[in-house]
Amino acid sequence: MTKNYDLAREAFADWGVDTEAAMQALAAVPISVHCWQGDDVGGFEHKSGLSGGGIQATGNHPGRARNPEELRADLEFAFAQIPGKHRVNLHACYLDTAEQPDRDQIEYRHFAPWVEWAGENGLGLDFNPTFFAHAKADDNLTLSHPDQGIRDFWIEHGRRCREIAARMGRELGSAVVNNIWVPDGSKDTPVDRMAARRRLETSLDAMFAETFPKSELIDAVESKLFGIGVESMTVGSHEFYLGYAIRKGTALCLDMGHFHPTESVADKLSAVALSVQDILLHVSRPVRWDSDHVVLLNDDLLAMAQELVFAGLLPRTHIGLDFFDATISRTAAWVIGVRNMQKALLRAFLLPQARLKALEEGLDFTARLVLTEETKDLPFAAVWAEHCARAGVPAGQALLGGLQTYQGAVSGRG
Repeated sequence: MTKNYDLAREAFADWGVDTEAAMQALAAVPISVHCWQGDDVGGFEHKSGLSGGGIQATGNHPGRARNPEELRADLEFAFAQIPGKHRVNLHACYLDTAEQPDRDQIEYRHFAPWVEWAGENGLGLDFNPTFFAHAKADDNLTLSHPDQGIRDFWIEHGRRCREIAARMGRELGSAVVNNIWVPDGSKDTPVDRMAARRRLETSLDAMFAETFPKSELIDAVESKLFGIGVESMTVGSHEFYLGYAIRKGTALCLDMGHFHPTESVADKLSAVALSVQDILLHVSRPVRWDSDHVVLLNDDLLAMAQELVFAGLLPRTHIGLDFFDATISRTAAWVIGVRNMQKALLRAFLLPQARLKALEEGLDFTARLVLTEETKDLPFAAVWAEHCARAGVPAGQALLGGLQTYQGAVSGRG
């Protein structure tokens, strides 16, 4: 323990906060790290370019992973800079095979190297069907497409992804969250929203027909306000998926970039938690829209973390990151994002929660505001530095050197 930490521990103790308990609580929270930051949402399907679905990555920073081996090496480096044990979130387009199966033909064996690697590194996995970047998504319609043949193609893709995810969970002994997001919507004003939403509901029902143990698979559904090419109507809106999750018992995904910029996703947590058992949280940073910027330690993130901790939602919330920025080092983006999520959680664990809640219960809003503001001056950074030191990872300026060295080593990839 450093002198700085000793002083910080005493400062927090004066507020009735146990820093050791806070660090222990943080160590128990895994973050699911999204693989697609590492290669700009390209995937490894032996094809080039993004088509269909309104996904767009900007920038051309050197060092993009070109194959599964490079992507796994980048992830290993990133995890070495992050305290704790975490998870990797895979999209179905990141298969590791010399074969070239179409989306409706993928099988577990196409992802077995990822499972073996995760087991060797003590990591969990999560999974996502890829309903974009495919010719059959060029209309920005997949599970709600008027063409039954196209719907059947995507239903089969989703069905196989659930089988693969369940097998991953079984092999690793840790339930895989399999998240469903489709880009379906309309660029201009539609005249029959009901037909599209009925088709989406029917397709989801067909996809979810087979049941799996929750110890292996947790199904989640994800909404979005709008996207590129679907500005006027999104079939899978928040209201659609909230209702579906309640009726069908799936997890509900809340993506911080998938709502109106003035909406607080932190405020939604306790509201939906009264009606759904499991929540999947996609931590992102929207700038004016769903721009998927790297997560900062800002007010939105701090509010999210505090709500998770104060509302007691961490045991049934699965936290994952979802951003992609090709203008900076991709490995640094992972490291910055995960560490900021952890810092936000640590700050929430270090707040005098019982005291603040008692003031609110007693309607003493003046005292609540005074203490809320005064706690911002507490030495959170010293506790974070101690947490990193115990985990054997760098903190402060020491982090930058390692990130720069690794970036220099991979810049030759182009």
